[in-house]
Amino acid sequence: MASTAHAWRTLEGAGFEVRRPFPTPSLDAFDPFLLLDHMGPMEHAPGQAQGAPDHPHRGFETVSYMLDGELEHSDSTGRSGRIGAGDVQWMTAGAGVVHSEMPSRRLQEQGGRIEGLQLWVNLPRRDKRMAPRYQEVPSARIPVGTSADGRVRVKVIAGEALGQQAVIETRTPIFYLHFTLAPGARHVQPAPAAYNVFAYVLRGRVKVAGEDVAEGDAVFLKRDGDTVELSTEGTEGADVLLLGGVPLHEPVARYGPFVMNTRKEILEAIEDYQAGRMGQIVPKDESTAGRG
Repeated sequence: MASTAHAWRTLEGAGFEVRRPFPTPSLDAFDPFLLLDHMGPMEHAPGQAQGAPDHPHRGFETVSYMLDGELEHSDSTGRSGRIGAGDVQWMTAGAGVVHSEMPSRRLQEQGGRIEGLQLWVNLPRRDKRMAPRYQEVPSARIPVGTSADGRVRVKVIAGEALGQQAVIETRTPIFYLHFTLAPGARHVQPAPAAYNVFAYVLRGRVKVAGEDVAEGDAVFLKRDGDTVELSTEGTEGADVLLLGGVPLHEPVARYGPFVMNTRKEILEAIEDYQAGRMGQIVPKDESTAGRG
């Protein structure tokens, strides 16, 4: 059994458009996942690119995966850096951080193409107050697996596939896989029955566990077995994200950029942010911009 959802369009940050398969009015979350946003692909004229200026997070993780273009980020811990095409930033907000993600200076000045994804992953109660941390992995360090017939290629962002193990560590068991399927491809991915599993099609059309899923759609699987089959038909290939994780089965209190277990903790997060206890982003001069 499965349920399919078409990504709806909404505005984020300073006003850029994203496609969001969840949360929606019919699906608030898919434990342990809280949100998936697909930004672009968009072509920006000079001076038009927009991003997400200073904003706080507490109690969960954000996973930024760039497909094209580049973002520059900075935060209240003093970190800054650049995420380019194919790169991944796995940020554990934990106790709280103020963060900024903006198109690079070059892209803002010259224009260009940008496309990326952001996934929100809930943290278990025990980790919601941990110190913030980053795992920044350039595209060249992300493991890539290929099937024996060459028809299936996978970038292993988290978890394991086609004999490749991710370099990113997760707080709970999770896999995050980007499959590129040639026409007529078929792959059976191990996925323990205890995991909640969903797929989002970036390009083309894919059969996921027998469900026909079109570009821009997500399918949320209800399974008894411990595998998921992906396949393509016809003369076109496809790109699809396959994600799974062990559900936390914990209470969720959620308000904007804060995800805790109780309403009291949400009110504490708001108060801490307003009082400046999550810090603030200190602008860096040109000589230090771009250093991680």
